[in-house]
Amino acid sequence: MSIKLIEAISAGELMQGRGFAPSYPEPLALERAFTRTYRAHQHTSKIDRELACLEVMYPAIFQPLEQGDLLAGRIRMPMVGFSAEPGGLGYYCREADICAALEELTFTNHEREEIEEMLDYWRPRTTQHKTRAAFPPEMKRYMPEDEYWDHPGVAFPLYRMAGATLDYQKLLHLGIPGLKAECLRQANTAEDDQARELYLGMIRALDLLVRALRYYHRQVQAQLEHITDEHEETALSDLASALEALTRRAPESFLEATQLFWLYALMSTTWNYGRMDIYLGPFLAKDLDAGRITEARALAIVQSLWRLLKGYDNMFNNRVFIGGKGRPDEAAADRFAMLAIQATRTVRENQPQLSLRFYNGMNPEVYEAGLKSIGEGRTFPMLYNDDVNIPAVANAFDVTIEEATRYTPFGCGEYVLGSASEGSPNGLINLAKALEVTLRNGYDPLSGKQIGLDLGDTSSFDTFEKLWSAYTKQVEYFTAMLADQQLIEYQVMANDAACLFISMLTDDCIARGKPVFEGGVRYFGGTMETYGNITAADSLTAINELVYKRKQLTFDEIIRACDTNFLDHGDIRRQLLSAPKFGNDHQDADSMAQRLHDHVCRFTREQAERIGLHHYLVVVINNSTNVDLGNHTSASADGRSRGDALSNAVNPFPGMDRNGTTAFLNSLVKLDPTHHAGAVHNMKFASEMFTRHLPKLRAMLDTYFKQGGSQAMISVLSRDDLESALKEPEKWGHLMVRVGGYSARYIDLSPGIQHEILRRTLNE
Repeated sequence: MSIKLIEAISAGELMQGRGFAPSYPEPLALERAFTRTYRAHQHTSKIDRELACLEVMYPAIFQPLEQGDLLAGRIRMPMVGFSAEPGGLGYYCREADICAALEELTFTNHEREEIEEMLDYWRPRTTQHKTRAAFPPEMKRYMPEDEYWDHPGVAFPLYRMAGATLDYQKLLHLGIPGLKAECLRQANTAEDDQARELYLGMIRALDLLVRALRYYHRQVQAQLEHITDEHEETALSDLASALEALTRRAPESFLEATQLFWLYALMSTTWNYGRMDIYLGPFLAKDLDAGRITEARALAIVQSLWRLLKGYDNMFNNRVFIGGKGRPDEAAADRFAMLAIQATRTVRENQPQLSLRFYNGMNPEVYEAGLKSIGEGRTFPMLYNDDVNIPAVANAFDVTIEEATRYTPFGCGEYVLGSASEGSPNGLINLAKALEVTLRNGYDPLSGKQIGLDLGDTSSFDTFEKLWSAYTKQVEYFTAMLADQQLIEYQVMANDAACLFISMLTDDCIARGKPVFEGGVRYFGGTMETYGNITAADSLTAINELVYKRKQLTFDEIIRACDTNFLDHGDIRRQLLSAPKFGNDHQDADSMAQRLHDHVCRFTREQAERIGLHHYLVVVINNSTNVDLGNHTSASADGRSRGDALSNAVNPFPGMDRNGTTAFLNSLVKLDPTHHAGAVHNMKFASEMFTRHLPKLRAMLDTYFKQGGSQAMISVLSRDDLESALKEPEKWGHLMVRVGGYSARYIDLSPGIQHEILRRTLNE
């Protein structure tokens, strides 16, 4: 390819004459246009195909500004499209939604034929279908194709590329022209044709970003013609100037930096935003110190961004981080952090998921502001202890302390190393179900189907160690399968797409000339979600105590009682419930939880070398999946009833921590954080702890963190609040609760999740 042609592409000349992407007012018109474009490029390179498809999507899927928006950027993902997370895995087609549209909307016969043919076309061609088709027979047999909330099973694949956290600091430093110039320099010196095509593709992707900025600039200019309010006119004029300036230079103001970050984030189809105070703090401080912006105006911009994040709705993600070690300009970062906390206090939504990293020696005002926000019932910020987490991450990820300082939880609490790593959670295992089928020769008592390994009858488990050996073989079998599945999904995604917007701001894709999922990212890893950890551990403790130690029950008695959901076996259930439980600082129960935790974490970590990833780690999170999986898990040997929620992350089973807050926290810190990629610690405190007993609360949290507590996700409420919300939901729309790794309005949750939260112990 000639240098002249490369320069033409870098200047955007090949985009000229195309104008803005057409709007698609007719139902499913955009989806049909996207499909026609994909078909026309199905045999071209993946980069050319991706760019052609993105040109159909952007800016067509951008939505107009809403009243009060101080920033531009709202999108609605189409039913057919391309994304990393929001729409689906890679090239996706939401067939159920399209079929619903066919039922509800009016189409001509020709349109219906085209739409039905479109569905036929996509069924074997979505990235998810290609992933499933690549599974070997045994994987297909044991991993249900249906979603985990609809099907019993031990292990499930998760079709997505989640958690990418991009280098927005680089974007804001270079701006679009600087980033294009870097790609152009690489293209001019690249000796590899594939690398050269990647760089040129990145340049064309940045032209699409310019196109989006101009799209919104025109929209704002049109709105200005009808504005009569002086303050609104000033705000829109400032926004129009920022949108225009960003097309030709790097951002210079807080407004410009925030706007560029936000539009890029939307076009990358990522859902997590990393350490925002690092990349926006310096712009804020510079504007404040120069008098170009007031604190009130800066807060209004952050509040507007928070509302846009809520509009880009995903309560399981939308993570924003502030605080912590490794910030180049802590003073500037702290100024943004304080604004972020204030925005969270005043924009009363469940998103973004503001999270605060802290350490001994950090500005105490930020931590105190965070506690104040939590005490007001906001559930944010979530608290992460750098003094524990940084050395733990260094060990788990096998990186230096300096690299570990970049750790950034995303989603429901999984860790990545900022823009230096990829660790999409692409599979989950139900550890309670694994025990359930181990005790029944691999059979599921609810469906009667074999869904696990037949490892022998319980009569062969004449010692607890033999039972433990069988159980761990079951867990290891499915863990290894999930690791293999992770690699397959990465390989299919790499073959399908370059993910240009993600690759551009992921270390070291540009330097290596490779896309993110094809060897570009510095640390290429993965994660496996585990559920029912404590349910399984407490069940093993009860079996060990009552079958092996006291010999009060037999396996047959326990299994029969569980299979009948304890009907006519109330005495057995009482014995199971009375056995030691995790969360009470009880040696036997906590040791079993430690043993289970250490086993699954270590075996999972060992899979990385086998499958060729830098790391493969457990994440012990919760996103209501404990409720979904509980629906397909029989009664368990800890005394839990059939269909009840499983334990939440590494927290005690609801109501089973009976020895007070200190015992509960003592149990939590016993689980080693140095060989996993995140574990959720949920806590529920009475509001009085943040008012009348605040010194006691501070001392309790300080002791917990000093003893090794890695994080705290706190809800502040009372049982009366929850019960009142169930009776009169219309009066309790403000009540926010921690579900697991995310927050939600209590009244918006399903009855099963509401009940599980209501049962959690209140710490007073």
